Amino acid sequence: MYSSFFMVFSGVWSFISYRKHLLNMLLSLEFIMLGIFFFMSSQISNTGSEIYFVLFFLTLIVCEGAMGLSLLVSIVRTHGNDYFNSFSSLEC
Repeated sequence: MYSSFFMVFSGVWSFISYRKHLLNMLLSLEFIMLGIFFFMSSQISNTGSEIYFVLFFLTLIVCEGAMGLSLLVSIVRTHGNDYFNSFSSLEC
């Protein structure tokens, strides 16, 4: 249980400190979600409840990751890099 809290807090720390690149932010968001997934799976398995909600949450995590990677690919193709400083709403 403490390892999942450590994963979430280290993911939040990396999200805040490495905010120059979109790829670093996406990886830290996935790390946060994996920490939440580990916490949920341990808590639900301790209570003996149904595990289907955890599988649904894992499916949402995968969909979020695929959407983030597709957004990253489209941004790199249009702008040439993933720096947040180079994005401008006037270019689009």
